[in-house]
Amino acid sequence: MIVAAHCFPTGMLGYWVRKLAEGGFVAALTATSPARLGAPAGGPKFAGTNPLALAIPSSNGRPIVADVSMGAVTHGDVLTGAAAPEELVPFGGEQAHKAFALALGLQLLVDSLTGTDGYGAVLLLARPEGDPVPALRELAAGIRLPGDQ
Repeated sequence: MIVAAHCFPTGMLGYWVRKLAEGGFVAALTATSPARLGAPAGGPKFAGTNPLALAIPSSNGRPIVADVSMGAVTHGDVLTGAAAPEELVPFGGEQAHKAFALALGLQLLVDSLTGTDGYGAVLLLARPEGDPVPALRELAAGIRLPGDQ
């Protein structure tokens, strides 16, 4: 586990976990940002968009990489004018409480491990014990999977 305090912005986390998966590691990376997400029912902003990126290597050289922000849009989308500030809410529509709960959980995980209420990142890294990706790709039979380019 690697914990970094006082680091922001982190950019696209999927880039980093993909590099690790290409090197043969299973990786999970999350990072915090300024509080931009409030509860779906309204109220103050409690958590950042707090992305979570996961990467699973594969013997076939095509890792599975998922990189998800907890927001329906990213703050970058707001900054570039691709989204309005009011669109920066937890993703999920009627199920937005799930993304909000995950955003809060990731916020508290990072804050508890960095010892700050500032910004930080946590990377979990391990060598895999198995290779489930080829079987998943066979089952998916041509369906685009997370991280496929």
